[in-house]
Order: sequence, then structure tokens, then C-alpha cells
Amino acid sequence: MPNFKPNWALALTGKALVAIVIASSNALCIPEAVAQAGLPTLGDSSDLTTSAERRLGDRIIRELYRDPDYIDDPILSEYVQSLWLPLMAAARTRGELSPELDERFAWKILLGRDRTVNAFALPGGYLGVHLGLIGVVTTRDELASVLAHELSHVTQRHISRLITQQSKQTPLLLGAMILGALAASKNPGATQALVVGGQALAMQNQLNFSRDMEREADRIGYGLMAPAGFAPQGFVSMFDKLQQANRLNDNGSWPYLRSHPLTTERMADMQSRVPPSSTTTKSTLPETTLEHAMVAARARVLSNPGVDALRQWIAEPQSTGFASQPVARRAAVLYAAALSSNQLRDASGARTTAKQLDDLARQDPAAHRLVRLLHAEIELAAGNADAALSALPSGPTTTRRPELALRTQALLRTERAGEGTGGLQTWVATHPRDAAAWQWLATAWQAQNQPLRAIRAEAEAHAARYDYAAAVDRFKAGQDMARRGGAAADHIEASIIDTRLRAVELLLREQTAER
Repeated sequence: MPNFKPNWALALTGKALVAIVIASSNALCIPEAVAQAGLPTLGDSSDLTTSAERRLGDRIIRELYRDPDYIDDPILSEYVQSLWLPLMAAARTRGELSPELDERFAWKILLGRDRTVNAFALPGGYLGVHLGLIGVVTTRDELASVLAHELSHVTQRHISRLITQQSKQTPLLLGAMILGALAASKNPGATQALVVGGQALAMQNQLNFSRDMEREADRIGYGLMAPAGFAPQGFVSMFDKLQQANRLNDNGSWPYLRSHPLTTERMADMQSRVPPSSTTTKSTLPETTLEHAMVAARARVLSNPGVDALRQWIAEPQSTGFASQPVARRAAVLYAAALSSNQLRDASGARTTAKQLDDLARQDPAAHRLVRLLHAEIELAAGNADAALSALPSGPTTTRRPELALRTQALLRTERAGEGTGGLQTWVATHPRDAAAWQWLATAWQAQNQPLRAIRAEAEAHAARYDYAAAVDRFKAGQDMARRGGAAADHIEASIIDTRLRAVELLLREQTAER
């Protein structure tokens, strides 16, 4: 396996990771295959099978799971997922997502604790989103536009096509090297010119191919917005935000020397697609919802901005003119202040600010739910598990992932872990690749003195993160425990462990053979 160090700091529209994948492709031993038929691409030129691309993505994602910047925050993950699923459904309806890709790819979004405004697509249907991106977008439509763009990179198989394009450039580079060797005895200067010239031509071809990919992802992603229930104007306003705040693409290079189109060029293209009756003025753009404002504030706080930034956010509600700000802005400020106080272990300050936020958001069900979840977090951090349970929403929402996570933590501290295992078991049955949920279940089983079930849940958590060696180790530990237990052992659980061990051992052999 190549020495690949994952890096969350990748440009939103500049797929730096693609270059890493390409550079590592020889070491990954990707087999050649015939081009896939029936894929929803505009002229698919990939020689990489969908299975090979998924395996490549699995290998990269194993490293990202171990990266310290990886964060699994149930509230942020759920919000991003609520935007992602409608886009996926729209891609299926419009024929952009083929049944083969839908079945074979992972379609998993990972969050990175990084303050840069970035997102990226990985092979095999994996996407990465930085908390900095969530923190800077002002509407759900802007965030959806980024997800739609990255989704289109995957459905059009841009990464595999780029790897194929890179392999096509190899003869050109080799030819330049050979010509350089032949000229070496006559003119060393000519040797260097031939080699550099060949490399430059190959690079220019690669850059042009990448620009076309970006335009294609913009166009197809834009087409997903309205069918998925989002305002297409989010695409234009997102480009405007990138241009004004980050200048991610506009670094002063000449357009023909760049791997991606100018942001202004892409803005103009998206603007031209908006119907004349829907001009992108501030008055016609969708308003920021309280829920989105609070989610964005959460992303900013959890991106580890530092103690000074946390203290500034805590002080902001007392600033002059705060009361005259729009409701969504005040909600964001109060949420950031309360969560910042909680991060600094100031339970009293967090409670006071959260109470102000509760009064502000009470009439908005989605926003009020986030406030109650925040109350539960504050009480848990303060060591008041019963108060945390009382703060959690009741009714149908108790089966949602954030509620399950907080409820499990609270019940563990009140020695009532058994009350939470039923909901967790139902969740992992429908979400078997949720590693965190398996780990919560393992902790709950251990607290109930059910070590065999706890070991199996730990093994499933490792398997969900593609760490098959660790999963096999835990399953074997479960087998040994079951044998030592004799007649008193849980034979149903032991049988499940035996079956899962064989399945994961097969996956481990396949994983090892790829190295």
C-alpha cells in the first residue's frame, strides 16, 4: 500500500486528492478493464471498473477514519444527510445515477474538522466535507449546491476517467524521455527541452480535461437542485461567496494554465441558467432558516477555532446592536455562545445563553429541537444525566441518531443502559455501517454485563471502518469467550459471531491481496 497521508485541506473545486490518487495508482495495482457500458456520463472514457474504483475508495477511506481531523458529530452529519438524500433521489430520477453505481458505491459523507471552505469527492462514492464549508454557507441551498457538484463528480466517474486520462499521457512522457536520451550525446540542452516540453504538453492536456470535468459537474449538479427541492440560485450565490471570501480558484494564474475554470466564468455559466424571472438578487434568494443558522454556528465552534475565538463568541450576545439583528443571525450568535461556553466547561453561562435561544426558537420546530439537543449536551457535560434525559425531545424523534447518541450517554451515567439498547439495535439493523452506533451499543452491552454481545459490537464497529484485521481479532475473542462459557454461553450470539468471522476473514484476505 502506498504511503498515503490523507489531507482534509483540499480545494472545494480543485480536486487535489485526484492528483494523490493518480500518483498512487501504480502502487495500488489497479487492474485494466473494459470501459463500463450504460453509465450516466457524457462520453465515459474510464478503464477502471466500478468494483476497482470502490476498492480504491475503501482503501483511502480507511486512512481518513484514522485521521485526527475526522469528526462524527450526529447533529451535523444528520443535517448534511438531510440535504444529500434528496440530491441522490433526484440523480436517480434524472438518470444521472445508474443502478450499478447506486448499488456498488458507498455513498458516504465524512466530515473533517477543518476551518477551510472545502469539499471533495473520493473514488467509490465517498465525499468529504469540511466544517469550514458548513460554517460559511448562509443557506441550505448553498450547501446543497456544493453537494450536488461533488455528487456529479462521482456519478460521472470523473476520478476514474482522470486516472485513465493520466495513463494515456504516459506514452507521451516516455516518448519525450526517449527522444531526450537520443539527443543527449549531441546537445544536452536539447535533451532538457525535449523532456520538459513533453511534460508540459501532457500536463496541459490533463489540465484541459480537468476543466471540462468541473464544467460538467456544475451543469449536472445545477440540474439536480430544483428536482431535489433546492433553489438553483444557491449555485450562483455559493460561487459569489467563494470568490469574495476565499479566492479558492482565482490565484492570478492565466486561465489556460489552470486545472479548473475561473470562478467568474463558472458564475456566469450558472447565472445564465437561472430563468429570467428568478434573478439572483438578495431579495429573491432563499432566506436563512433558524435551523441552518444554528447548524452553521455549530460547525464553526466544533472546528476547533481556539480559546480566543470561543471567548469572542461568548461575548457577542452582549455587543451593541445585537438585539436589532435578524432573528436567524441572533439564533446563530446565541447557539455559538452557548456551545462555546460548554466547550470551556462553563455550565452556568451555557445554560443562561441556551435559555435565551430557547425563547427565540420556540416557534420553529426544527430549530427548537436543536435547542433541546443543546440543553442535553450542556447537562451531560455538567454531569447531570437525569436533566439531560429530561431535555431530550420525546416522541418519534427519539429514534433519530442525535437523540440516540445523547440518550445512550445519559442512560450509561444513570446505570440504566438497558433502556437504550433496543433503539440502538434497531438503528444498527438498518444502518449496519454506522461504526459509532456499534460502539455505543458495545458500551451499553458492557454496562449490562453482556461481554459477548459487547465484543461482537466492537468487532462490527471495526468492520464498519474497514479495519478488518481488528474486527477479526475481536470476533475471535468472542469465539474464545463463547467456548469458555460452555452451556451458559449465549449460543445465538456465538453463532452470529462465527458467521460474521468467516465473512470478515474473507474481506481481510481480499484486502491483503490488494496490497
